[in-house]
Amino acid sequence: QQKWHPPLTKEAIQTKVLQRYLDESQLFTVPDGWKEPAFTKEDNPKGLLEESSFATLFPKYREAYLKECWPLVQKALGDSHIKATLDLIEGSITVCTTKKTFDPYAVVRARDLIKLLARSVPFEQAVRILEDDMACDIIKIGTLVRTRERFVKRRQRLIGPKGSTLKALELLTNCYVMVQGNTVSALGPFNGLKEVRKVVLDTMKNIHPIYNIKTLMIKRELSKDPELRLQSWERFLPNFRHKNLTKRKEPKKKTTKKEYTPFPPQQPESQIDKELATGEFFLRESVKKRKKMEEIKVKQAEALTKRQEERNRAFIPPKEKPVMKKTNKAPSEAKIDIEAIKAKVRKAKTKKLGAPSVNPVPQTTPAYDKKKKNKG
Repeated sequence: QQKWHPPLTKEAIQTKVLQRYLDESQLFTVPDGWKEPAFTKEDNPKGLLEESSFATLFPKYREAYLKECWPLVQKALGDSHIKATLDLIEGSITVCTTKKTFDPYAVVRARDLIKLLARSVPFEQAVRILEDDMACDIIKIGTLVRTRERFVKRRQRLIGPKGSTLKALELLTNCYVMVQGNTVSALGPFNGLKEVRKVVLDTMKNIHPIYNIKTLMIKRELSKDPELRLQSWERFLPNFRHKNLTKRKEPKKKTTKKEYTPFPPQQPESQIDKELATGEFFLRESVKKRKKMEEIKVKQAEALTKRQEERNRAFIPPKEKPVMKKTNKAPSEAKIDIEAIKAKVRKAKTKKLGAPSVNPVPQTTPAYDKKKKNKG
């Protein structure tokens, strides 16, 4: 008989999974300063059995630049013994292996190089793909947004003002990012490419890149601490919630649904049914015509009277506004004591406050009086 074991609790399961994860993570640790040895001719002295080739098309505006830098491309691919041909008539670039090629992966790197050159990546950056720890990713963003105006706005949001958002993304991921047309070309280490793809796709899904950039900055600081290497970083990372601020506009005319009834609606009455109900159906044609003419005459008379009223309306004088007469208010009934006011004025004049007297005596000079006497 098998022994009965009690079921494991949630905490016990989590601790077991964490122990197993810690044991496996210790196996994946890479010592500092370790680098994978380069693939040399001694690893594959006999070379390749079959010839492999890749071709890609490039746009017309890249023709002048490719003609200018083509000697440098041939020189860079010549070190790996890869043959490259530029067809300006067809507008294509082809790379293929030769008998001297010993690295089987060199032709794949050459294919990535010509793809980047066709996507407007400068040669100085594209040639880095030939290094061992470099990879590239071409992200197609043209079909992620339906409307063209919205696509252009979100693509500009990825670039940022004066390319600041793109520069911050390059610094955090150690990748070179090039936004061109309907694609985004990224060149750098594998971990950085994964982050770049996530940021680009989230931006096209209307998630601002600043949120992902903030998360990358926090992760970069946490990776410097060796104690946090085997711990979960969820408690440190920000949790941004999507706020839908735009509310749905309510329609002006709200239609209310009628209650469902299994029976069909009643059919409207036809003209014959209406005539049968009123009895007009059984009248003669001459009586029907006479009745119809009478109705027409009544309608014409109503229209004539209405038209006559509209014409006569112009001759009706407008109502004059009543003129308001100004009414002088009667003086106040309270009697004013004039004698008391006169007494106050006399009293004020008699006071000696430096003012001249009420009836001043004119002063005459003796010379003026003598002249007066002589004249008299």
